[in-house]
Amino acid sequence: MARPPLPPFDDSAAITKVRMAEDGWNSRDPEKVSLAYTPDCQWRNRAEIFRGRERIIEFLSRKWAREQDYRLIKELWAYHSNRIAVRFAYEYRDDSGSWFRAYGNENWDFAENGLMRHRIASINDLPITEQERLFHWPLGRRPDDHPGLSALGL
Repeated sequence: MARPPLPPFDDSAAITKVRMAEDGWNSRDPEKVSLAYTPDCQWRNRAEIFRGRERIIEFLSRKWAREQDYRLIKELWAYHSNRIAVRFAYEYRDDSGSWFRAYGNENWDFAENGLMRHRIASINDLPITEQERLFHWPLGRRPDDHPGLSALGL
């Protein structure tokens, strides 16, 4: 199964790949998101290290049960050949109603078929008030006219 755009990436392909990842994660559909990764994809997310789509589905299911009203923006940081680096921020509330903005960086390594085979994520959470929220679109895909991270000063 191929998932274009395929490496090696140019500016346009890297930007497209980043937006596709953002859109997938904003769907909050673990099974759909897992299809962007190789069956044996290796992940490091915060302190969790694991491998494979089944574990990705388990991880994302737990994540989105815990992180309610999740909205994410990703931005291309750099790319070369079959690798992409992104920075991101997402906002969510926990089950007590407290809001957070998580900031992070990801390093991605892609197989020739365009599926991600390695994902390394470093993330920090910042408590925010509801009034400090910046991501207000309806749940799902970020509208094309909504500002990105740089335009929001993040």
